[in-house]
Amino acid sequence: MRNAKSDIDRRRRRRRRRTQVVVIYAAIAIGLAWFFELQATTTVIFVRHAEKATAPADDPGLSAAGKQRAAELARQLVDADVVAGVDAIYATPFRRTEETAQPVATALGLPITSYEAANTESIMDEIVRTHKGKIILVVGHSNTVPEMIGNMGASKKVPGIDENEYDNLYVVSIPWFGKTKTIRLRYGVPYVPAQ
Repeated sequence: MRNAKSDIDRRRRRRRRRTQVVVIYAAIAIGLAWFFELQATTTVIFVRHAEKATAPADDPGLSAAGKQRAAELARQLVDADVVAGVDAIYATPFRRTEETAQPVATALGLPITSYEAANTESIMDEIVRTHKGKIILVVGHSNTVPEMIGNMGASKKVPGIDENEYDNLYVVSIPWFGKTKTIRLRYGVPYVPAQ
């Protein structure tokens, strides 16, 4: 009888140990999944505003060609990520940048967050900190887009953007571990430099 009782006690201890091991492994797996989800790659898509109208001189909106380019940008970015798409949109407080971002914002039901063009370094820090692991669209200007990309730790060799060049689309991937990568794509009517 004593043997039977000790066998039962041993089985209970073994079951308890197995249960503890399973619970510990499950907790570790959940913790690692949570950690890696927090450390996901952040993707920032930069574009210069589309073609601007000639009037008014102080804050022009988009020309007809610019509106077509903004529509093409929306077509390209609405399904940028097969799961969720663009998560946030930033633009300077000028009509041409807001009108470039508006078709994407409307299609995805997102607000456009305004940022100051003169403060590119702090806005990039804020974007990466606030939207870690997300996809963000940033609409800027020919003189700010290369600077913002450089401020993110991406390539400092982004070529300048010519006055009439509107077709650049830069994708900057910021992994939680490793090197930041920059890809330059083109969209809409191609830019043809003056000969």
